[in-house]
Amino acid sequence: MIKEILSKYKFDVRSDRLGPDCPFTHWRLYFKKKMVKICQEKFKKFDQSAEFRAGAYAVYCSKISIGENVIIRPNCMLFAEPRDGEDGKQGRITIENDVMMGSGVHIYVSNHRYDIPNLSIIKQGHSEPKSVILKEGCWIGANVIILPGVVVGRNAVVGAGSIVTRNVEDNCIYAGNPAMKIREI
Repeated sequence: MIKEILSKYKFDVRSDRLGPDCPFTHWRLYFKKKMVKICQEKFKKFDQSAEFRAGAYAVYCSKISIGENVIIRPNCMLFAEPRDGEDGKQGRITIENDVMMGSGVHIYVSNHRYDIPNLSIIKQGHSEPKSVILKEGCWIGANVIILPGVVVGRNAVVGAGSIVTRNVEDNCIYAGNPAMKIREI
């Protein structure tokens, strides 16, 4: 039993992830100073003014940058990718300064492959990773899903529950499934 607990402790501390499934590091997210310290250790970039709240998940933290005044709320899931892609820079998530995000936002940089008809999908592996960027000042509503390769423009708004499959223009409102331009701000 003690050996299993020590093994889990080592995994949680050394792994490139944060979330409720890592209880030995997750508890630190409840305390501001401890949260900032562990996030600055794990993430590629994590500003002192940012918050990563308990209940949120991040996988491959070392490929995720979080700017000033950003709050990652409970049930958000940030899935970066350990592979670098063809140009050596793919698979990252960049959240610039002053980005607002609701709870339950999911960001993905890769997907399962499904292009080989005679091979079950589970055996096809993953697609080439494509980075996601949330530009300064944008607002991502609750329960939005952002798919690989998307750039959400400066001061843009993505309505709650939307699925973003393509880039979002600066200073525009997008909503729906798939998210479409509603109007300019």
